Amino acid sequence: MKSSLASVTLTTLVALLAPQSAWAEIRTEIVEYRDGDTVLEGYLAYDDARTTPRAGVMVVHTWMGLTDFERERARELAEMGYVALATDIYGQGVRPSNTDEASAQATLYRENRALLRSRANAGLDFLQQHPLTEVDRTAAIGYCFGGGTVLELARSGASVAGVVSFHGNLDTPDPADAANIQGHVLVLHGVDDPFVPIEDVNAFITEMQTANVDWQMVMYGNAVHSFTDPKANDDPFEGTAYDPQLDRDSWATMQRFFDEVLNERD
Repeated sequence: MKSSLASVTLTTLVALLAPQSAWAEIRTEIVEYRDGDTVLEGYLAYDDARTTPRAGVMVVHTWMGLTDFERERARELAEMGYVALATDIYGQGVRPSNTDEASAQATLYRENRALLRSRANAGLDFLQQHPLTEVDRTAAIGYCFGGGTVLELARSGASVAGVVSFHGNLDTPDPADAANIQGHVLVLHGVDDPFVPIEDVNAFITEMQTANVDWQMVMYGNAVHSFTDPKANDDPFEGTAYDPQLDRDSWATMQRFFDEVLNERD
């Protein structure tokens, strides 16, 4: 009997554990959508074991355009139960191959915030219209250039529950646009980031306070730019450096933020 019971117990454990890999399969798709006449190419990820709508999260890329970094973040979000879209700001086929090309692309949009907002909203519209997305439970995250982009998305008045900026740009041409923000804002920032001067940090704080936005800022000591990017130059003295601990900590902070803002009900 003991041998039989042990066998049954082992079989039961295998049956309970196996579905984690057999049932919860993350499906990914290359998707096309448009901003006016411009074709954009994003990356969609979701758990196909679920057939019902769920909260959606948009991921906005760094100045290098849509890369494996953002695709992996989208897959991680899908594993958490969200439908995730790694969006495309630059356009189909526009993928910088070096920092000079990346700088040119990023500058184009940073100098034309209306265009930047339009591209971001096009991605959000695609995500919200997807049949697996609960339209009133969507959020957006972004890294570096993408962090500044999701803040502009919020300032545009987009119907989004929350945005999260990871070491993103904080400046904006018209701070009064913060009055348009409908959701919550979380900024995850390295105190020693040389690309976001303290003047921009102080101006952002004033902007949020003046508009009475529901916002949070977490400032990481001894952190510079790109602290979540494993491919960042590992030299803080040059202004960028990956910090695996801060990568984990900031991701966990984002998760707690989403637990609150994406579970709110009217």
